Amino acid sequence: MKNPSPIAFAAAALLALAACENKAEEVDSRAPDPMAEALKNAPKVELPPAVAASKTLRCGDNSLIYVEFFQGDKQVNVRTEKDGKPTMLKAPAAGEPYVADGGYKLTGTPKSVDVTLPGKGSKTCHA
Repeated sequence: MKNPSPIAFAAAALLALAACENKAEEVDSRAPDPMAEALKNAPKVELPPAVAASKTLRCGDNSLIYVEFFQGDKQVNVRTEKDGKPTMLKAPAAGEPYVADGGYKLTGTPKSVDVTLPGKGSKTCHA
């Protein structure tokens, strides 16, 4: 019997190697994220609304109030002093009065509001 030629042997070896999957090994120096699965399954986060208008309004008793109206028409911040602490008032749905604990209530638009403040009663204010 005749020995196979080196050319036939090399061709058979190349044919066998061609059938193999030659994928490059992926090397990553970072450790796997231990919270990856928890973050993937976490609920979507709702961002707070952006300020739509920030107004200074003069009331009928000549006082000023400072109101920030937020997008979505469900939230306003009210201050009675320019650099005072804001009080957040919320409405259950757009178009309904904004309210907060303590007797705060506000209705209206950035041009004109009716506001009730604790200890000061109700007043109408205009921009």
